[in-house]
Amino acid sequence: MARTLISGGTIISATGRTTGDVLIEGESVAAILAPGQAASLGVTADRVIDATGKYVVPGGIDVHTHMELPFGGTNASDTFETGTIAAAWGGVTTIVDFAVQKTGENVHESLAAWHEKAAGNCAIDYGFHQIIGGVDEESLKAMTYLVDNEGVTSFKLFMAYPGVFYADDGQILRAMQNASETGAMIMMHAENGIAIDVLVAQSLARGQTDPYFHSLTRPAELEGEATHRAIQLAKVAGNVPLYIVHMSASEALEEVAAAQHAGMNVFAETCPQYLYLSLEDQLMQPGFEGAKWVCSTPLRTKHEHHHRDLWKGLRMNELAVVSTDHCPFCMKDQKELGLGNFSAIPNGIGGVEHRMELLYQGVVNGEITLERWVETCSTTPARMFGLDRKGAIAPGMDADILVWDPTRRTKIGINDKHHMNMDHSAYEGFEIDGKVDTVLSRGTVVVENDTFTGSVGHGRYVKRGLSTYLH
Repeated sequence: MARTLISGGTIISATGRTTGDVLIEGESVAAILAPGQAASLGVTADRVIDATGKYVVPGGIDVHTHMELPFGGTNASDTFETGTIAAAWGGVTTIVDFAVQKTGENVHESLAAWHEKAAGNCAIDYGFHQIIGGVDEESLKAMTYLVDNEGVTSFKLFMAYPGVFYADDGQILRAMQNASETGAMIMMHAENGIAIDVLVAQSLARGQTDPYFHSLTRPAELEGEATHRAIQLAKVAGNVPLYIVHMSASEALEEVAAAQHAGMNVFAETCPQYLYLSLEDQLMQPGFEGAKWVCSTPLRTKHEHHHRDLWKGLRMNELAVVSTDHCPFCMKDQKELGLGNFSAIPNGIGGVEHRMELLYQGVVNGEITLERWVETCSTTPARMFGLDRKGAIAPGMDADILVWDPTRRTKIGINDKHHMNMDHSAYEGFEIDGKVDTVLSRGTVVVENDTFTGSVGHGRYVKRGLSTYLH
């Protein structure tokens, strides 16, 4: 069994930092050794990775990606192959993507379709959540089966997108009651889609068709309202575990914080775009340029306190996780479907490669600590979604490890660091005070010396358990 020793680095965990060496045997972490202990014990390794002056952290876990997602008459431009390679470039060693059931479709068939897309095509490990777009007796039975047999223990519902994914309050309650019985997590896209559709139609009727009207017709109040409603339905369903996805607005965060204070099992994530990008600086770019940043929930104004509140939420654990909602579309032939009609622009931003980098910049900027970086990007996602062998560097855990160099810099951009299958970068020109150095997936080096050294097909499907936040 091959042995690798990562020596001389500072090991960062969610609870602290220590200088030591990481011994890997095969695909797992075998031991954490004190400095010099390997030599005194006569430990030998087939390979030694010198991490002197660098941070050794658990590989990133992105629990919200959409590879090959059909949306708006096209498909997300990253395949499982290109998307997981890009993820590896960014220090991400596990993704959890979404199998999609729309109204009228069969849940089992939709999960099988996503397995077919991913199997043999991933460079890193992957799991699935299940989108339930049509709540009925058949899909409710399927939810229970997936928890018991398929390692799918979280289900996403939508309060937005009427006619595609939308579930009404009664359907949401039934799905939540089912999850309450099985211990599964309900993930919620919390926006009032019925009201949003009225605002969109009114905007288009007035000739307001530019990309920035996407944000103005999805106001923060309707994200806050839907978040409140989802929390109340979860309470009625027996305090079912509820996870609000891609949170962008202070109003929604306030609802989550209040629910947590009241003892409810309510959690939330945000994404880098809501921490760094804004309506004014990105969506309001001249002409059609703002289409690059059309996503839902939308980018918010920088003149209110959304950005500040979200960073505060990360520090205070009101926000448990940072994911990306990675759903990339090219401008050419994809985003351009919405020329002259912002509501036809495919919704999504590509970011799976840059989450670890962008959140590390938050450490440099004094927004969060190194430990909180690891916690929100690796450890908590693993615990939240039942990835029992991921998210920490400890004996017996999968050897998913990122060696991070804080002394170097990363410039993000289409001609700089960019490996996602897109013709633009949402973070063009961003500079990060740090750099991905070496990435290991289950003990195999997949990125080193600015080279992808992994292989497509290395990534395995991970059957997930229940959230260990609650069990």
